[in-house]
Amino acid sequence: QVQLVESGGGLVQAGDSLRLSCAASGRTFSSYTMGWFRQAPGKEREFVAGISWRGTRTYFADSVKGRFTISRVNAKNTVYLQMNSLKPEDTAVYYCAADVDPIVVVTTLPDQYDYWGQGTQVTVSS
Repeated sequence: QVQLVESGGGLVQAGDSLRLSCAASGRTFSSYTMGWFRQAPGKEREFVAGISWRGTRTYFADSVKGRFTISRVNAKNTVYLQMNSLKPEDTAVYYCAADVDPIVVVTTLPDQYDYWGQGTQVTVSS
């Protein structure tokens, strides 16, 4: 019922910035918690950032706090992840996810999210 499509990934150098976008279609996500996760080869899927449905609460993994920001424009059914001061450790496939029935404002648990995008590759060279 919901399709999520990420875009904006690419190959950058350490210290550069990227903005990822996630466009949703098929169903409104005005009441959804939205999250960004990432997964590097051989690693567990990792919570990166989340945003409440009104956009008034945001949460970040310690590894990205102070460098990344998350925002959403519900009228456009779009969520963004602004990534600054990128490090090689940020290299991963980044996934957008939607929690359509949030129990808490923002969950960090992947299995609580109902819909996922196909992912976009972010590669940060040293």
